[in-house]
Amino acid sequence: MRHRSLLMLTTVITTGALTLTACGSRDDSKGNSGSDKTTVVIGVDAPLTGSLSALGQGIKNSVDLAIKTANKNNEVPGVEFKIESLDDQAVPASGQSNAAKLVGDKNVLGVVGPLNSGVAQSMQGVFNTAKLVQVSPANTNPALSQGDNWAKGDLKRPFASYFRTAATDVVQGKFAAQYYYNDAKKRKVFIVDDKQTYGAGLAAIFSDEFKRLGGKVVGTDHVTVKETDFSATADKVKSSGADSVYFGGQYPEGGLLSDQIKKTGAKVPTMGGDGIYDPNFISASGESNDGDYATSIGYPVEKLATAKQFITDYQAGGYKDPYGAYGGYSYDAAWTIIQAVKSVVADNDGKVPDDAREKVLDATGKVSFDGVTGKVAFDEYGDTTNKQLTVYEVKSGAWKDVKSATFQD
Repeated sequence: MRHRSLLMLTTVITTGALTLTACGSRDDSKGNSGSDKTTVVIGVDAPLTGSLSALGQGIKNSVDLAIKTANKNNEVPGVEFKIESLDDQAVPASGQSNAAKLVGDKNVLGVVGPLNSGVAQSMQGVFNTAKLVQVSPANTNPALSQGDNWAKGDLKRPFASYFRTAATDVVQGKFAAQYYYNDAKKRKVFIVDDKQTYGAGLAAIFSDEFKRLGGKVVGTDHVTVKETDFSATADKVKSSGADSVYFGGQYPEGGLLSDQIKKTGAKVPTMGGDGIYDPNFISASGESNDGDYATSIGYPVEKLATAKQFITDYQAGGYKDPYGAYGGYSYDAAWTIIQAVKSVVADNDGKVPDDAREKVLDATGKVSFDGVTGKVAFDEYGDTTNKQLTVYEVKSGAWKDVKSATFQD
């Protein structure tokens, strides 16, 4: 899935459709500055309000920075990029409505988002029908790119328009289980999930790998999103004799679950995926979270030489919220679309072609560049080829990275 907080920038929505010419290209349309450049819109869909807005704002801000950088550097001569960001509130129906709105704007040639795998499921078909490329910086459910039978080894890409810069839960769930068993030396885990696409899927992958390694699942339970009383689950954890807990879900519920488990007197850590890797997981708990774990995609951005310019530019951009765990992946997702547009325009005598969406979609699968998060490229399913992950531990009330590695199955 994915995370973090950010921005309150003014959304710029382009007005007027681009005029088509008889020569098979779009005429340049003047932007607000009066410059003779064709406007290309990159859409953003994320939870910009609600309990996951911290993550959504980070996605939005980072895309905005990529667009501003492209325009400043004249990355695609003759093209001015603009952003249209829509709020899905982490609700699938809202995401589907937003997808239809973005498809309806002919200036939109690519979309970054969403955060939630469940929301993505509601959007994929809409984008695919319109041949509008979608690049998520945060979705991790394998079925989105490899089909519903991926766990049986029957991999079939359901939508050619879908790509992601985030590693899947196949990678993240196994990586977490291996750390718990091999590094943290845990043997008896109690597994809880929030019954959502991301959380339940991640928990299932973790469970299978933990048992394969020789660990035992001593109990399972489910919680409901937006509820706050998990005391019954906490009591089950304590009575199970578990030496650890794994939670598949997001930080609002994860933080409260960890808090309530600790209040029972059970001195066991809670671990989760990137859905809980957020400062709000810690602040949601009245008890100390020290010793809790989370996995997240990639290496810590602050420690990547490739991310130094991104961090500098983000800080200089005046954004009100941090870029968070998905900032670098959001920037790279937007830059993927920008590079695809660049390739298409270069192949069409410097103009945006009439069938730009289809050609940008085709070009996206061939994109390869050195991004904020490392090498950006995609496999035959639209999944990132970057399999780097990090385990974080809460120490002295803050997340600290404890292990980064490239996943080896």
